[in-house]
Amino acid sequence: MTKLTLARAAAIRVGPRSAIAITMASAIGLVAFLWPFVVAPGTFSSTETPPLMFAVLLVLVLAVVFAEIADGGIDAKALAMLGVLSAINAALRPLDAGTAGIETVFFLLVLAGRVFGPGFGFALGCTSLFASALLTGGVGPWLPYQMFGCAWVGMLAGLLPPLRGKAELALLAAYGAVAGYLFGFLLNLSFWPFSLDPSSSIAYQPGLSFVEQWHRYLLFDATTSLGWDTGRAITDVVAILIAGPAVLAAFRRAARRANFRPAASAGTAASPVPEECQPAVAAGPGSDLIGQAQ
Repeated sequence: MTKLTLARAAAIRVGPRSAIAITMASAIGLVAFLWPFVVAPGTFSSTETPPLMFAVLLVLVLAVVFAEIADGGIDAKALAMLGVLSAINAALRPLDAGTAGIETVFFLLVLAGRVFGPGFGFALGCTSLFASALLTGGVGPWLPYQMFGCAWVGMLAGLLPPLRGKAELALLAAYGAVAGYLFGFLLNLSFWPFSLDPSSSIAYQPGLSFVEQWHRYLLFDATTSLGWDTGRAITDVVAILIAGPAVLAAFRRAARRANFRPAASAGTAASPVPEECQPAVAAGPGSDLIGQAQ
C-alpha cells in the first residue's frame, strides 16, 4: 500500500493563505468571546454593544475565510458532501430541541471533521448552524457565535492524532465530551455580560480584575449551564460509541469513492493522481463492488 493511500483524505484543502485566514479568524473569534475580560471599563456605552458589534465582525471574517477556502480548495464533490451533511445536521437539530442538553448535532460534526479534515470540519460547523437557524427561525446576533463554536469543534476533530479501531473511537468519544462542555462554556460568554442583574454576585461587573471577573463567570457557568452541558457531553459520547463505527466507515467509503486528495504532510504539498493513471470504473452491476475495492 502506498503512502498516498495511507494519507488522510482532505475534502477541503487548506492552503497557506486559507490557514492564515482561519488562524486570524479564530483569533478575532476568541476576542469576540473573551471581550469581558480584555476590554477596559467604559470603552462601550452599553454592555449590549460589543456582542452586536462582534457579531457583525464575525460574519465578515467568516465570509473572508470561506472565500479563501473556496479559492481552489473545494471542488464540486466536496461542496456536494458539505451540502448533504449540513442538511442532515440541520434536520437533526430540531428533533431534540436541546431538551436537557441533548443535542444530536455535534457527534456528526466530530466524525465528519475526523474523516474529511479540519477545513471541512470548520466549514461544516458554520454551514450546519446557519442552515438549522434558517430552518428553525433561530437567526439573531447569537448565530455567528454558535457558528464559530461549531466550526472550532469540527476543525479540532480533524486535527486529532491518527488512530484506528477502538483507540480511535475512545479518542473521539473523549473529544466529543470535551467539545460538549467547551461549546457551552464559550457560548455563555456571548450573553453573560448583559443577562443578569448587575447586583448579582455572578454577574459581569465592569472594572473588576481579571481574576475576580473570571471567578464570577465560573460561578455563573456552573450554576446555570453545567447540567445542560453535561447532557450535551453525554449525548456526544453515547452517539459516537454507538453510531461511530458505522458512520466512520460510511464517511471513509464516501471519501474513497469521491477520490478526495489526501492531506499533505508537513512541508509537502500533496500531488493529485493524474487522471490518466486513475483506474477506470465501468458502469454496470459490478461497478459498485469495483468502487469499494479502490
